[in-house]
Amino acid sequence: MHPLLAEWRRLGAYLGAWALVGALIAAQLVVAAPFAWIEALTFAVPLALLFGFAGLGAFWVCRAAPLTLAELPRSLGAQLLAAVLSAVLWLAAGRSWALALARLDVFPGIVGRQGQTAPLLLGLGVALFLLTAAFHYLIGALAARQEATERALEFEIASREAELRALRAQIHPHFLFNSLNSINALIAGRPEEARRLCVRLGDFLRRSLTLGSRDAIPLAEELDLAEQLLEIEKVRFGERLGYELRADDAARACAVPPLVLQPLVENAITHGIAQMLEGGRVRITAAKDGPELLIAVENPRDPESPGRRGAGIGLQNVKRRLAALHGTAAEVAVTPAPASFRVELRLPASRYLP
Repeated sequence: MHPLLAEWRRLGAYLGAWALVGALIAAQLVVAAPFAWIEALTFAVPLALLFGFAGLGAFWVCRAAPLTLAELPRSLGAQLLAAVLSAVLWLAAGRSWALALARLDVFPGIVGRQGQTAPLLLGLGVALFLLTAAFHYLIGALAARQEATERALEFEIASREAELRALRAQIHPHFLFNSLNSINALIAGRPEEARRLCVRLGDFLRRSLTLGSRDAIPLAEELDLAEQLLEIEKVRFGERLGYELRADDAARACAVPPLVLQPLVENAITHGIAQMLEGGRVRITAAKDGPELLIAVENPRDPESPGRRGAGIGLQNVKRRLAALHGTAAEVAVTPAPASFRVELRLPASRYLP
């Protein structure tokens, strides 16, 4: 469909511009021939509107003859031919309109005056069609640019979704590797605990696979998953591992990416609790702060143990997922201290809508 026909406002503005062109043509007729103003306006404005409607066809001529370097001679020839044909037809329409006005005896002698201005009208017809064609080339260029922008946006969204799927796919293998190592360590000395760990691991994986297929889940469900993970790890660490979860009701209702806390909890246990003979407590807190949701995971660590090198796979995964979802609106802040390690997530606080 023609872009100007897609909305009535565009078409109205287009015809309004042609009415103004008709007034300018009337001024030319007053100067070039003994036309009175009212006579010139009555003759020229309807003709200009008719030419405007006919000029809409230039859109398809422009599409059939694009202005490319290879097609430039052909395109210019096609437009010039269309301009001449349109001007001749427009001149014939002007003759018919002048005869109609003469029959109504509104403006005596208008046919003769129209004949005197025929060369002027023919030249104006060619020029107006070429201007209309240039206008339609501009419309086509803008439409092509918008279409290219939309395609680029669609590609960016598809690329981001593919990246998110790849990042989510990394979570379970990494977690399974740690869990299987834990089960292997328990089988020889504590087989009953190894069996319990297998059962809890199966329940956790079943639930995390269900929730992980969603784009977002409530923070309340994410905290439940984190608690389930901590309970699995307690089978291995026993009393050495404690945990604390605190979140207000407003924060629990906010939407978060599924399994976003799992890598942080794993890191807190692997690089914190597991390195301390007496163990320690993992603290997870969440609060809604105006338009932002703040989530923190903190764990103690042995001040004499070597610090972590780099950000780690799990933490990098979280950073990349939040960046892909929220861009610069999300932030991951890492605060290492000699006796503790804290990771704070700051992301837009949007209420979860199932």
